Formats: sequence, structure tokens, C-alpha cells
Amino acid sequence: MNVIVSNKYKDLLNSLDYDVIKNLDGVFSVDELIKSFSNFFFNRMFLDITAIENYDELKNIQKLSMYIDMSKVILLLDESEICESPDFLSQLISLGIYNFTRNREGLIYLYEHPNTYKDVAHFHQIDEIKSDDVINKESIGLQIIGFKDLTDHAGSTTLVYMLKKQLSQYYNVVAIEVGRKDFIFLNDNELISITREELPRTIAKYKDVDIILIDLNDGDDDFCSDVLYLIEPTTIKLNRMIMLNREVFKKLNGKKIVLNKSLLNEKDIGIFENESNAKVFYNLPNMDDKKDNSNVLMPFLGKLGFFKKLDNNKDYSKIFGIFKK
Repeated sequence: MNVIVSNKYKDLLNSLDYDVIKNLDGVFSVDELIKSFSNFFFNRMFLDITAIENYDELKNIQKLSMYIDMSKVILLLDESEICESPDFLSQLISLGIYNFTRNREGLIYLYEHPNTYKDVAHFHQIDEIKSDDVINKESIGLQIIGFKDLTDHAGSTTLVYMLKKQLSQYYNVVAIEVGRKDFIFLNDNELISITREELPRTIAKYKDVDIILIDLNDGDDDFCSDVLYLIEPTTIKLNRMIMLNREVFKKLNGKKIVLNKSLLNEKDIGIFENESNAKVFYNLPNMDDKKDNSNVLMPFLGKLGFFKKLDNNKDYSKIFGIFKK
């Protein structure tokens, strides 16, 4: 179900032919909007920018983006001077807000075809960084691997930390987390925590390393050469994930699904794949980050294509021998 928050453009938004579970009309402070929607499940929110009190002060929109998933928000811009400003549009993009328009046709299009960073990159003003520095990483050999938790607390932060330690024995590796400060609890000064808007600049800064590992959280995965989608396959976690998004496995078709903190055996994985109609890329057991996990991590990294030049006589591409090539 969808949400409408309107003010100046109430008639336009109410003319849309979509199911609406909640409809607010008026001018609201950011705190009021956060209170209403931060824990409220919705498919899309049509947000009239004039319904945001003092929307011309970017800090208000920034605060809103910290508590509401802006990838689900379609922002209807005003015809004001501020909304016409290239700098304002660039600042929206830096906050991870890609779905904005000024007309009904745009609202309908974005509902079915949400923008990614690539769709709005031409509006983004990034000083001293060319788009090629950020997007075309494969040409210089840099691998950028993103990690996304699909079930709650599926372990991407700890996994990125352990993979960095393992890979750093052979490669020049940087590990980044986006939008959170969980790395601080791992007591490793080399781990980098940034905001979503800092991601393009940070990737460009480290373009000369071999590998960048990114705990994406709600960050943009368009910069990644590969993305791993982590699922903790317990009944509670799986049912909650599906309840929130019944189309989740359809959207994962062709993606790399990693079962993390998993207790599943070969038979269980077959049942999982049959019921979800999805292919598991890898099955990782629960690991103690204070111990040496190379016996598990090396086969996993081999499956991802690393270490092929290090030991041609040893096959790191299998885990426990249960996955087909």
C-alpha cells in the first residue's frame, strides 16, 4: 500500500490511481513526518515537497532521509526558485534521493521505474571527481564488492571485517560501511565509516587499491562490480523478510544470494532453493570473528574469483564439496 503527503499539490496527488493506506494533507515538520512514518510500512510515498516545513533548509530533508527509506519516496518538487536550482538537485542526490519530478507523468513513471544513481548522475555536482573515476572501475582492475543484509542483522558488517582481514594477506584492501557507525565496535582503525553522500568521493579516493569491500546498508550499489545479498536462514528471519516484501525472491533472480550464519546442510539448501525458487551462491556457517576462519573464508573467496593466481593446484571454489560449479 502507498502513502500520500500533500499540500500545494493535493489535487494532483489525489488524482493518482493507486491504493493508498494513509493520506496526510498540510504542512508538517520533519519530526512529525518521522514520527508518522519511520516505523510505518509502505510500498511508495508520494511526498509533496511543500508539505515539508522549511524544505528549503537542506538540514530538514537530510534529517528526514536518516529515518525514512528515501528509495521508496517519490518527491514532487515545487516550481520555486530553490527547486529549480541545480545545486539543490545535486544536494538531494547526495542525500540518496533519486526519485524526484515536477509532474504527474513523472510520478507515474517513477512508481514503476525508480531511479538509480546512474539515472540522475548528470545532475550531481562533484568537484574534482569525474564520472569515470567512480563508475568504470573494471577498466583499472579494482574490484568493488557490496554486501547487503536482506534479513535483519544478517551479519554483513562482521563478514566484511573478517573478509578484509583474510584478503589483506594477499591484496591491498579497503573496507567501508555506509550510513552507520558499527565498525567502531570492531576496534580496527583501518575500517572506514561514511555517509551515503560520501560514497562516490570515497571510492574515487581509493581507486588505486585492489579491492573495496562495502557494507552497503541503504547505500547505492551502482558503484559495485559485484553485490552479495545476505540471508540468515532461520524461520523467524525468513518469514519477517517475506512478510515485508513478498516479491523479494523474484527481485533476487540472477543475484548472488549468500546464506550467512547458516545451520543448513546440503539437503536443507535444496529445500530452500526449491521453496524460494532461488539459487544459493554460497552457504556460510556461523563464525567467531576472534578466531581464524580461513578454512571457511578461503573457499568462499575462491568462489568469488580470488586467489586463482596464488595457487593453481588448490581449488578454493567449493565449500564442503556441496555446490556444483
